[in-house]
Amino acid sequence: MSRGWLWGALAVLLLAAGSYALYRQLEPRPLPPGVLYGNGHVEGTEVRVAAEVGGRVTDSALVEGEPVAAGAALVRIDAADHEIAVRQARADLGAVQADAVALEDQLGTWRHHLQTAKRQLERYGKLGARDLASRQQIDDAENRQREALGRVRTLEAQLEANRAHQEAAAQRLALAESQLAKTVVRAPLAATVLVKAVEPGEVVQPGQTLAVLVDLTELELTVYLPEVEIGKLQLGAPARVRVDAYPERDFRARIKRIDQRAQFTPREVHMPEERVRMVFGVTLAIANPEGALKPGMPADAWIRWDPDASWPQTLWIPR
Repeated sequence: MSRGWLWGALAVLLLAAGSYALYRQLEPRPLPPGVLYGNGHVEGTEVRVAAEVGGRVTDSALVEGEPVAAGAALVRIDAADHEIAVRQARADLGAVQADAVALEDQLGTWRHHLQTAKRQLERYGKLGARDLASRQQIDDAENRQREALGRVRTLEAQLEANRAHQEAAAQRLALAESQLAKTVVRAPLAATVLVKAVEPGEVVQPGQTLAVLVDLTELELTVYLPEVEIGKLQLGAPARVRVDAYPERDFRARIKRIDQRAQFTPREVHMPEERVRMVFGVTLAIANPEGALKPGMPADAWIRWDPDASWPQTLWIPR
């Protein structure tokens, strides 16, 4: 009887010890001092490259996943109509400029005639005062001066109008050249092609998306932290990011942005008793010079909010 009781007690002790060991094993491991944890998905700033002119695509250098340099030609659109427009605009400008040259020549001639007519009228006026010139001669000199003056004023007005026409023609040429240049769609920044949205032979319209680019050199990760922790964070605070694809590698990051407004989590919960679960979004900028990280990757992040704390040898996910 006593031996049975002893074995029972021993079994209870073993069960308790096992339960305690299991509890210790499953007990949430606290984070290192001065460090906060969060998780989310890696995101990149996407740039949609669109056509500014319409037409048929004649060539495409887009390859999804391939990097492109800033200014590199991505897509070429048939430029035949735009080249014709440029030639026409240049011809129009040249014709207006030629008219200006002819008007200036005529104006110079009639200004000379006007000066001659003024001198003749002045001379006949002096001669008439001494009765050495007839009234008819004086009237003829006055008429020649009025005619020359009228021609000068008319030519000056025509030349002024011609300058306005030249400006308009130059603007039309600049517009035609700008439209022609837009038939070559170039990368606005050094990035990676995320989406190829057009193929050679397709007809595109102005504003139609041709490609989506993403800058992989600096990606972002937004984590959500409890309201009580936000006061510890400062912009620029260091962080470490880890993804499943590279479990042994920590990517360096920094706090880029902290949301100014809290939100509920989960978002569809609005009951008063759940308001203790308010969180703030904290966006981390991740250095990714080698392009190892890709948008959409799930990631874990550790933020060192205490500048006096040091990074531990290893970082773990709190349970």
